[in-house]
Amino acid sequence: MSTAELHTLTGAYALHALPEDERLAFERHLGACEACTQEVRELSATAARLGLAVSAVAPAALRDRVLREITTVRQEAPSHGRSARSTTARRVGRWSSYALAACVAAAAAFGGVAVWQNQVARDARQEASDARRQNEELARVLAAPDARTSSGVLAGGARGTVVVSRSVDRAVFLASGMARPPGGKVYQLWFDDGDGGSMRSAGLMDPSATDGTVLLDGPVDGASGMGITVEPAGGSKQPTTQPLALMEFPDA
Repeated sequence: MSTAELHTLTGAYALHALPEDERLAFERHLGACEACTQEVRELSATAARLGLAVSAVAPAALRDRVLREITTVRQEAPSHGRSARSTTARRVGRWSSYALAACVAAAAAFGGVAVWQNQVARDARQEASDARRQNEELARVLAAPDARTSSGVLAGGARGTVVVSRSVDRAVFLASGMARPPGGKVYQLWFDDGDGGSMRSAGLMDPSATDGTVLLDGPVDGASGMGITVEPAGGSKQPTTQPLALMEFPDA
């Protein structure tokens, strides 16, 4: 590899993108080239700052596209001598600017991948923590000394059971044999507060499950029973369909 070619590898070297033989040749070149050493130092610092500053996930295809461009576009070799430096200062090379931008974009892409991985890990930990708390609360209701149970037949021959603990102030609904809701729909549970038909949302059921155990969302308070309706995905603030079932809460 000629000296002129080695001058073009600063960006790829700063991003650790050189194959082993070119990396070794370039590192030998760095020992005798102050211009390349300075450029590598600046590009490495820029890449590090971009990697730490990225807060948005880079598009999935960005990294591959940038790396393809890097292989086809060479950045301009640094000039030597006062007159050459003056000429370079007056003229911005179109392709060298593009190559530098590609390196910067690659750094951003690598940083975006790291941010995305950290976010996925945080989300998984949060979901596990939420599930653990919900399971603990569900177990409290089912094991409460004052837990009372009521069962009934739902639409289509499915069966439902509700367990209520007034001391815990929560309720659990157990379903068996329910048909899956239509596409784009979900089963929503409601507390019947018994004041003229007022219904209060108690959460959503998993649309992919025909059997399940659901901790109703929120305290029982003075609710006298619960209902089930079919609602648009994501749920509704108030019921938009006639209840598939209404179940009274067992007496304390």
